[in-house]
Amino acid sequence: MGLQGLLMQPLCFIKKLMQKTLIVGIGNLLCRDEGIGVHVVEEMKKLQLPAHVELLDIGTSAMDLFSYLEGVGKLIIIDAMKAGGMPGTIYQCTPEDLIPKGEEPISLHDIGVVETLTMAKKMGMEIETVIFGVEPKILEWGMELSEEVKERIPSIIEAVLKES
Repeated sequence: MGLQGLLMQPLCFIKKLMQKTLIVGIGNLLCRDEGIGVHVVEEMKKLQLPAHVELLDIGTSAMDLFSYLEGVGKLIIIDAMKAGGMPGTIYQCTPEDLIPKGEEPISLHDIGVVETLTMAKKMGMEIETVIFGVEPKILEWGMELSEEVKERIPSIIEAVLKES
């Protein structure tokens, strides 16, 4: 599309083109598979990513996410997600899927993420959000990922890049 064609597009389309995609890794590196989100973001830092894509390792501070949302059109979150599948299973969901329905949240960070995104929406931010959860095997003290989770990193990155 040439410049003249771009100028003829609605303002919302142009605004969408200027927005960034933020890929956020959430997790605790000291609890083995709980740190998968951070491990994935660290691996992605080695890649040549499009200019509109930014990476963020937020650790366990999911509530701090709000301060990074300015100008974000798409948010992709990677975190451990205990949902009962085989270790290394990759789940894709939306924030609405994480709202507990009489049960506990499926990740330690999910409520912080949901609350943060709810607050952003109330402040007028419309952010398309995709969450990739990875079923952990080991949540004990230690810094190494289990083999089942570690071997899924390339597949997680592939799924995230398709969404970005």
